Amino acid sequence: EVQLVESGGGLVQTGGSLRLSCAASGFTFEDYAIGWFRQAPGKEREGVSCININDGSIYYQGSVKGRFTVSSDNAKKTVYLQMNNLQPEDTAVYYCAADRDSGVVVTALSTPAVESEVDYWGQGTLVTVSS
Repeated sequence: EVQLVESGGGLVQTGGSLRLSCAASGFTFEDYAIGWFRQAPGKEREGVSCININDGSIYYQGSVKGRFTVSSDNAKKTVYLQMNNLQPEDTAVYYCAADRDSGVVVTALSTPAVESEVDYWGQGTLVTVSS
């Protein structure tokens, strides 16, 4: 059974940091791309970042560039999202998602309509940034 389990969310003040984890199981981790997405209250889900475990390619979207860092620990089958200088607009439920086709995940970062094509999703972890 494929599972993606996010953890690490919580409440943090503006300018603070959090590290999210996405623990994967049930598939060959190295063959997949893992993406991070988020959905703020009342807004459409949007892409944040992704990493292609196979070749290490990394992508970031929009306002998170320079503040968020995605990485992976292949031995632990876990992808991390280090989030620094958090702002109230970063408040959202953060999801990780996986697909064997890295192109699908990368495209989904900028094209919400493609998100439904990503094979596996976690349940999400809530990040709240207080002002």
